[in-house]
Amino acid sequence: MAAVKVINHTPFAPRLPKDVPLPPSPAESTSPPPPVKKKTRKSKMKEKEKIKEKVKESAQKQGEQKRGNTNEQHESEMPQPEPLKPLTWTSLTDSNSNSHPPIFTKDGSHFFSIVGERIKIHSTSSGKVISTLPGPQDDGHQDIITSAILSAYNAFQLITVSLDGTIKVWDFLEGILLHTINLEQPIHHVCGHEKIKDYVFVATAKAKKKGSGDGDEQPKPNRSAKVPSEESCIILRVSLKPQNPASGAKWHKSSQITPVGKTRYTAGLAVSASGEWLIAVAGHKAYVAQVSALKSGFTKYVSPDALTCLAVHPLEDYFATGDAKGVVRLWYCLNQGKPAVANVEKRSQTSELHWHAHAVSSIAFTMNGSYLLSGGEEAVLVIWQLYSGKKEFVPRVGSPIKSVVVSRGSAVEEEYLLGLADASFAFISSATLKLSRVFSRIKLDSITSSAWASSSSATPLAVHSLSSTLVLPSSHPSSLQTYSPSSSMLVAELEVSPSNRVSRQEEKMLEPSRVERVVISPSGEWMATIDRREGDESFRGEIYLKIWWWDKKSAFWILNTRVDRPHGLNKVTSLSFSPSDDIQLVTTGEDKNIKTWRIRSTKDKKGNIEVSWTSRSSFGFRLEIPRDSAWSPDGSLLAVALDGSVALYDSRSNALHLTIVCPECPKISSMHFIGHHGQYIAVFGGPNLVVCDIINRSVRWHRRHNHPYVTLVPHPYQDTFATIHHSPSATTNELIVYSISSSTPLLSQTLPFGIRNLVWYPAPNRLPRSRMFSLVGITHAFGVVLLGHDISVADEASSPTKALQKGVAVPKRSLFEEMFGVPALTDVSHNAVMSAIDTSLPWKSSETGSVFDAPAYLMPPIESLFEPLMNGFLKLRLKENVDEDHQSGTQGIADEMTTETMEIDEPAFIEIGKVSNDDILDTFIPFFKDMAGLPDYPFHSDTRPVALTLPTIPSSHHAKPAPRTVASQKPNLNASSKKEASTPSVPAKTGKKRSRHSLV
Repeated sequence: MAAVKVINHTPFAPRLPKDVPLPPSPAESTSPPPPVKKKTRKSKMKEKEKIKEKVKESAQKQGEQKRGNTNEQHESEMPQPEPLKPLTWTSLTDSNSNSHPPIFTKDGSHFFSIVGERIKIHSTSSGKVISTLPGPQDDGHQDIITSAILSAYNAFQLITVSLDGTIKVWDFLEGILLHTINLEQPIHHVCGHEKIKDYVFVATAKAKKKGSGDGDEQPKPNRSAKVPSEESCIILRVSLKPQNPASGAKWHKSSQITPVGKTRYTAGLAVSASGEWLIAVAGHKAYVAQVSALKSGFTKYVSPDALTCLAVHPLEDYFATGDAKGVVRLWYCLNQGKPAVANVEKRSQTSELHWHAHAVSSIAFTMNGSYLLSGGEEAVLVIWQLYSGKKEFVPRVGSPIKSVVVSRGSAVEEEYLLGLADASFAFISSATLKLSRVFSRIKLDSITSSAWASSSSATPLAVHSLSSTLVLPSSHPSSLQTYSPSSSMLVAELEVSPSNRVSRQEEKMLEPSRVERVVISPSGEWMATIDRREGDESFRGEIYLKIWWWDKKSAFWILNTRVDRPHGLNKVTSLSFSPSDDIQLVTTGEDKNIKTWRIRSTKDKKGNIEVSWTSRSSFGFRLEIPRDSAWSPDGSLLAVALDGSVALYDSRSNALHLTIVCPECPKISSMHFIGHHGQYIAVFGGPNLVVCDIINRSVRWHRRHNHPYVTLVPHPYQDTFATIHHSPSATTNELIVYSISSSTPLLSQTLPFGIRNLVWYPAPNRLPRSRMFSLVGITHAFGVVLLGHDISVADEASSPTKALQKGVAVPKRSLFEEMFGVPALTDVSHNAVMSAIDTSLPWKSSETGSVFDAPAYLMPPIESLFEPLMNGFLKLRLKENVDEDHQSGTQGIADEMTTETMEIDEPAFIEIGKVSNDDILDTFIPFFKDMAGLPDYPFHSDTRPVALTLPTIPSSHHAKPAPRTVASQKPNLNASSKKEASTPSVPAKTGKKRSRHSLV
């Protein structure tokens, strides 16, 4: 056992009684002094303890002054590096997800999504962001966009409203802003109708201060400080025609604004299918006004619960609402007639549809109005059949549903688009009621993630070097997701701990199993995770250590070893892999044990080698709880952080080399090796930061900050490191970069967001020995940000606006194709377009049984199943393979018997795509001429008889080949030639050549 050495031990120097400061004298008072009480033994003992504490404090101050002097001497010995430039950052997640449903274009080829102050245009087939409308830096909105609709006047124009009080009209094909109308008050909802093309209805909130200025000035953002539920809104009818369009100002005022009425904060605003009624839902009431008599105001209909969403029937004049109790209610109040007294409360005939246990987030009618879709926190889409009251479900869509939209393009079937809480989009087929495709970037829900992370401070985050991806927490705490910053794509999602995705039962949140820690080995082949579920009165609790192996073929993590309760029911405090070739894994826990794990190789009965992980050793240090662990860069030392010291162990023998005591940091929370040589260790706990020299066994320097440190990230190649600590503001953090040579910061800057976890991110195209930093972190709002010098990432939000194509680019048909359809011999351009739209998966013979799991009324026609089913059993027969088979078959017959030379009609193979439309027309021109020359042709001008001759194309599709003859049989060449000449040829019907097995 190595000796324990105390670094910078300061001897205790007791102070004389005369040096002890006296307590301050009491303030002067006119009142008589209180009676003097006789000191008891307890009071005397308390006074002595207070004097001893003051003596200790003064001694510690003297020791800090001496250590400060030594720190200054150490710092003066080493050269001071140059200061660093401030770090820049970019967000990998959307700044603000909106609950407004996506908006489809008229042809359904694209849809719009609202992200903060921007509008993103997505492709319906691929989900990729095709274009982005200009943002705040250009002519876009200066505040959050709250709602958007397609223009009733022009289907290629988009109308957006924002909290900055403006209405903007866009040409989304070109990405151009047409004009802006300023209302000078925040706008929450907008709606319109084709019968009133020049007007829109908006729900505006009262602003505290109305903006004033000329038309050349940009309106200032005016966010309301009230909670949305406490706001009161005013419904206005606004004309889209500006007052003075020729003024050339950036924004204008509307030529006509008509107030309709006052409501609470609106949860929905829409116009009925006939365009005669305006409906708004707010609070516990539904507000209905007649469009032709807006001055009469609203008629109020009371709901028993607070309303959350609104949808109008596409064909009939009634609407549906969802409330906070999970009830979907149909209102038949639009045809009851105008009330005698305006602004009165009435009750309406309604019908209820109740399945949801929590609030309904969104509802939508199908195109024909026969079905109603609803979704909410349960992550289940409910499909209601209105005429029968029956319902169907699409469960486990992945995350709580925030919006539901129905889409129907010209070439595809009706689909349902779900906007999920984790900022992803899911398409559901109306025929199969299954998820057809899901588009997402990073699945993080700030609301649910914050609720789940409230009881645990650890946030998993790691970088995988082999795939250049990030391992992040997913929308559910029991899962992880891998994201590629270079391609801005979500690669995969890993369910570490299978668990129920039900969020809560009634009002009590269910305790899920959450992934607390994740670490990846330096080689990238192994990943270790810690997932835990806290126990309660009826549940004991679970904690698992799982080690995953990276499969390069499938590019996915495969579970290799699971260890139940590696440290009992106690919490695991640290987890790290060794960088050496003989890889080890170390875990520390609150059970006061330090455990190492190694790889074990065994052979099974067949001789295959199986690799797994097993326990290597377990030890502790003076019954103290280890808080953190770290390996030296060469893997020879293992450092363990204890309450007030750092213990260094040999990685092979687990022998204790030395212990570094840090009196400046009484409770160490984290530690790291600094630099690629591993000579220095940086530890922090609370507001204290200490840098120690292992070789000299001394404290390099100590710095005490006003606020506690959050995390520390060392530079892998330089003797510098970055720290994050709290700031006075709860929404910001301060980033400071230090060097081991001095406690003076090389860089200090304030970040406009809080950091939960921060790790090093190897930036591409950068020298490994560079002094620049490259970091990735998770914010308090569960956003992912890249920080560093010269950060570059493929950001969709910053991409320039691109012009869109009107619909799918389908090639024009020729005159022959318009008359007779697309021939089988032409190129496959049309098939390529249809294949791009078709989303069906390829069939396999082993998977055909799963087709018949669906109900009979949901299955496709049997004629559409035959061709894909046959493709799974039959092999494509190409021309080259047929020639080889023919040659091999002929050679085999020649070996068995002697045959004479004979002519055999070989089947003609015409490659698809080699014959053009002009060739086909040239082939049929003689045929058309012969038809026109017939005597009974009603439209010919010349009555001369013409012999009918069909076009000749070399083909033997309908001609039978001559049978093979042996030596005793003599073929009749003349007969065959006569038969060939007399037999007319027709265009060959080509297709996929297959070799079918004989059924005999």
